[in-house]
Amino acid sequence: MAKSHKFPVPLLTVAHQQLIAGSSHPQQQKDDDSTLLKVWESLLGVNLADAVNSKSYNPEELASQITSQSDTVKRIGFIGLGAMGLGMATHLLKSNFCVLGYDVYPPSLSRFADAGGLTGSTPAEVSQDVDVLVVMVTNELQAESVLYGDQGAVSALPSGASIILSSTVSPSFVSQLEKRLQSDPKKLKLVDAPVSGGVKKAANGTLTIMASGTDEALKHSGSVLAALSEKLYIIRGSCGAGSAVKMVNQLLAGVHIASAAEAMAFGARLGLNTRLLFDVITNSGGTSWMFENRGPHMIENDYTPLSALDIFVKDLGIVSREGSSRRVPLHIANIAHQLFLSGSAAGWGRLDDAAVVKVYETLSGVKVEGKLPVLNKESALQSLPPEWPVDPINEIRTLTENSLRTLIVLDDDPTGTQTVHDIEVLTEWSIESLIEEFKKRPKCFFILTNSRALTSEKASALIADICRNIDSAAKSVEKADYTVVLRGDSTLRGHFPEEADAAVSVLGEMDAWIICPFFLQGGRYTIGDTHYVADSDRLVPAGETEFAKDAAFGYKSSNLREWVEEKTKGQRPASSVSSISIQLLRNGGPDAVCEHLCNLQKGSTCIVNAASERDMTVFAAGMIKAELKGKHFLCRTAASFVSTRVGIIQKSPILPNDIGISRERNGGLIVVGSYVPKTTKQVEELKLQYGHVLKTIEISVNKVAMESSETREEEINRAAEMADVYLRNHKDTFIMTSRELITGKTPSESLEINFKVSSALVEIVRRITTRPRYILAKGGITSSDLATKALEAKRAKVVGQALAGIPVWQLGPESRHPKVPYIVFPGNVGDSNALAEVVKRWAHPGRLSTKELLLEAERGSYAVGAFNVYNLEGVEAVVAAAEEENSPAILQIHPSALKEGGVPLIACCISAAEQASVPITVHFDHGNSKQELLEVLEMGFDSLMVDGSHLPFKDNVSYTKYISSLAHSKKMLVEAELGRLSGTEDDLTVADYEAKLTDINQAHEFIDATAIDALAVCIGNVHGKYPSSGPNLRLDLLKDLYGLCSKKGVHVVLHGASGLSKEIIEECIKLGVRKFNVNTEVRKAYMDALSSPNKKDLINVMASAKEAMKAVIAEKMRLFGSAGKAC
Repeated sequence: MAKSHKFPVPLLTVAHQQLIAGSSHPQQQKDDDSTLLKVWESLLGVNLADAVNSKSYNPEELASQITSQSDTVKRIGFIGLGAMGLGMATHLLKSNFCVLGYDVYPPSLSRFADAGGLTGSTPAEVSQDVDVLVVMVTNELQAESVLYGDQGAVSALPSGASIILSSTVSPSFVSQLEKRLQSDPKKLKLVDAPVSGGVKKAANGTLTIMASGTDEALKHSGSVLAALSEKLYIIRGSCGAGSAVKMVNQLLAGVHIASAAEAMAFGARLGLNTRLLFDVITNSGGTSWMFENRGPHMIENDYTPLSALDIFVKDLGIVSREGSSRRVPLHIANIAHQLFLSGSAAGWGRLDDAAVVKVYETLSGVKVEGKLPVLNKESALQSLPPEWPVDPINEIRTLTENSLRTLIVLDDDPTGTQTVHDIEVLTEWSIESLIEEFKKRPKCFFILTNSRALTSEKASALIADICRNIDSAAKSVEKADYTVVLRGDSTLRGHFPEEADAAVSVLGEMDAWIICPFFLQGGRYTIGDTHYVADSDRLVPAGETEFAKDAAFGYKSSNLREWVEEKTKGQRPASSVSSISIQLLRNGGPDAVCEHLCNLQKGSTCIVNAASERDMTVFAAGMIKAELKGKHFLCRTAASFVSTRVGIIQKSPILPNDIGISRERNGGLIVVGSYVPKTTKQVEELKLQYGHVLKTIEISVNKVAMESSETREEEINRAAEMADVYLRNHKDTFIMTSRELITGKTPSESLEINFKVSSALVEIVRRITTRPRYILAKGGITSSDLATKALEAKRAKVVGQALAGIPVWQLGPESRHPKVPYIVFPGNVGDSNALAEVVKRWAHPGRLSTKELLLEAERGSYAVGAFNVYNLEGVEAVVAAAEEENSPAILQIHPSALKEGGVPLIACCISAAEQASVPITVHFDHGNSKQELLEVLEMGFDSLMVDGSHLPFKDNVSYTKYISSLAHSKKMLVEAELGRLSGTEDDLTVADYEAKLTDINQAHEFIDATAIDALAVCIGNVHGKYPSSGPNLRLDLLKDLYGLCSKKGVHVVLHGASGLSKEIIEECIKLGVRKFNVNTEVRKAYMDALSSPNKKDLINVMASAKEAMKAVIAEKMRLFGSAGKAC
């Protein structure tokens, strides 16, 4: 097969030749592996049976006996502070030994000194006056040098000291070294103690050690060996027996790694999906520990060196030399050695040993890397079993009510609140604050840690500190119990496992760690243990997305079992990770989940698959049942778990009306700091849709993060000053960082740049003095820092979601802007239109239309005053009165005023309406010229009056209908008059004999034909002054007209309100009048102010006139019932 595919299989070839050689031997009578073994015994001159049946002993029991009798060791010398050695030496420090360390690499000495160790400049210096010297160097040459070279250790060691040689060297080297030491008059002792286990186990003191030597040497150094190991084996025989065992181990390990490489590469040449191939083999007879451990490295093309390829060049070299010296042909081991040598020669020696597969890839041109396939979302979800038929949400609510256990969510950025509502968020965690919270007996509360913005070390220290405070607070409140959730990113970024380790270090070992990144609103699914990110109609493996390339938290594995192994650097291997499958959730329900969790080995890790909210709810119910049986879990989850775990039922998105800010006039503040590609696309769409409305301020990342402090300060000041001006002028303001992504050379440098950018945004928002209508913060770090540092919030309440996955907070009373809605928009949530959609819903609403003003008046049974204005003083008087009375109002321009004031008067009215803190609209009154009205339609008015009352009825209908259709196309309210008022207004006079009351029958036809929105009625009202006998209004006619208009959705307007008594006004409002036109009394107040003496300056005249008019207008607003009704 390999020949037909032109693929090299050297290991298979040698194995095949051995089988042929064995089968051709005269002793090989039958096809039996055991007989084949006897053939090789004969060929090699060994007897396995004798070796197996030699005097037996238990190496671990022997180790226990020796260490229990071990001598006291006070002072240890340690030579070789590499990756393994540094961990071993620092662990000895933690075990209360005094340790002196030496390494040729100065930074290693510095790290050891920082850990509390003593250092020396030569091997001899660290060997003086020590009881035991540990040598952990790379090879025999280095061991010889540090022991016998210039300033070597042997010359300085005191009499009777012991040397523990933990380097992987040949047994013959150890034997020769022992003879040299025995001949030394100082009677130095040697312990042959090679180690296995890797860097993590070295640091934790959980290595496997294979030790040999004299009983005296072993007892003298036993306490050191015990401190470094989880499994200590004492191998009988002379010094070198331990290295012999290690050599055999390395033979098997190297051959298995090389065999795994050959097998996976051959599978790739055969066209097999290597990821699927790996899964099948791990559940078949061909698997091995090395295959299962190194295979994922090959599939993921991840050769981060956990164990370098060059180590096996050395170790299999030892095997080869020992085999040669002992006349043992080691065909397969020697071929494996040659493969590792080839890899090293190609420049891959410092890569992970799994990189030996690259030899096959280079020779054959195949790629072993097996990327997970992108799935069709609909097909993938439809292929799953039906959901569990019963929704357990009510069961969860009952269980949580009966439980005193509070869910405490440590949120590494504020976006974790994206599935909850009516939940408290704390941004500080003093014991006093936590006691106060526990006393409320909440089902859940959040603590905002923002730890994702910190270094790993600082994040761990922070989590440990918070957990200590939680534990202390809980002990101070009777019957307080809790479960801790480490809420992290649904795309797997963040400090895992560091934060979990920190929590456990304080709270104690948990029954299990729960890993659950499912988040429906963000399109995150876990299926078949693989985590996916939805992209439109596709499910993309998380490891293939831009999130996996994060400069600080990048990863390669999409399979969560492998992700756990990757992030824990092998401390929690994929094979040890349990999982709850979708099949278990959907076929077994909560009870099956409970049983699975209760049967987990203590301290294990369990991942949760989920593809729907029902899956999440089933898991949460099962977990609560397990907790009620006494189990304790530490959860690392996304946001969906939290809401289901406490039984929260989702509600509709929150809108400004829901929290009473619909008519607040200041602009909203939008701040974007996130750099993920999704955010950049959303920003582009926002600018495309609303760039013409928003005031955009772009912050130069280069200036605030990379240039001088003076340049940074200038950029911050510029942005803050501009934002203040925009917000005060009712403009929604968009502050964004420039989109070029600047990263550091290392993850810590990238975090430092992120910090500088985030702190600049904080300082900008801190310097903005205007209270925004709302604040939207885009990005986890940005939203956290703005809330806690810029706005000084110590607590907030989650009131709901602006869109799915986008929480809305109300800031606490201690913050700079109490109760201001704070929209926390995650960087990785929503489609490209999501940011624009939220801004559309929350942006400054602009001015209400005249139609909306009258609709509100109808609902509130009051009337709105329409006040004729002629100049700046009149406009300011209306707006000032409206703001003082908190009343809506209409600025009304008569044709004669337009003739004198022109476009500047209209612009003045519109600008004043836009700047007002209450609803103001601009209306054109008495448009009796078609040409004039056609021009008015283009001037920016909110509404107009078509006055055809001077025309015959049919002409009036035709005229009004024509203008009405044009005005409606511009969303303008249309008022018209039926009947005719007598009196004089702005030099236009209608004689009494020309006046005519509104005919109700004509009104019915008129409304239907013209589609008007408001009808100015004639019921005896007049323009200008009423006669000395007073007004004589036909209120019965008004009642009938309102009855007709209300059925048609038309508002009733009454001109000539000046001079009407309080009682008549109130009766007219009861009978349906929703707009009163006011002119005469306001004009009179203005003219009287002008004639008043003692006005020496034009400014005084203007101020006096404005105040006189304002007083009249305010009185009318109170009379009309609109005071206090601004919404």
